[in-house]
Amino acid sequence: MRGLSAPLSLLYDAGFLVALYLVCESLLSLRNERRLRARGAVEAPNDVWRVMAVTYPLAFAAMFAEGLARGGPPRTVFVAGFVLWILAKALKSWAIASLGERWSFRVLVLPGAPLVTHGPYRWTRHPNYVAVAGELAGAGAMMEAPVTGLVFTVVFVEIMRRRIRIEERMLGLS
Repeated sequence: MRGLSAPLSLLYDAGFLVALYLVCESLLSLRNERRLRARGAVEAPNDVWRVMAVTYPLAFAAMFAEGLARGGPPRTVFVAGFVLWILAKALKSWAIASLGERWSFRVLVLPGAPLVTHGPYRWTRHPNYVAVAGELAGAGAMMEAPVTGLVFTVVFVEIMRRRIRIEERMLGLS
C-alpha cells in the first residue's frame, strides 16, 4: 500500500490473504451445507460450531490488531509465518478436496456414506484440524502477533478437541 512502512504493508497483505481465504471457505461451506442437507445429511447435536464461527474470525482480527499495535512484522518473521500458513492451507485444501461436497464448517453426516480414507485422511482422521492449528500459528507469526497468535491457537485447539469428539461420535468412531 502506498505510503505505508514495509512492515505495515506486509501486515495489510497478511490481513487481506487471511480475509480472502476466510470468505472463500465460508462460501464453499455454505454451498456444501445446502447440498448435504438436500441429500439428507444429519447435523450433530450439541456441536460447537457457533463458538468456532465467532472465535475463528475473531482470532485473525485480534492478531491483525496486535500486529498493527506492534507496527507490523519484520520481513523475516512475515516470511516464516507465511510459509507455515501456506503449508497449513495446502494441507487444508487437500483435506477439503478429499472430502469434496462433504466438507463444511458444520458437522453434517450423510447416513450410510463411507468414511473418507483417501488423501490426508489415509494418515490421520482430522487433517483439517491440524491445518487450522497451523493456519492460526502461521497467521500469528505473519502478522507479528505472538500474544494473540499463541492465545487463540491454544484456545482454538481446545475447541477443536471438543469438536473432534462430536464428529467421531457422529461417525461412529468413538
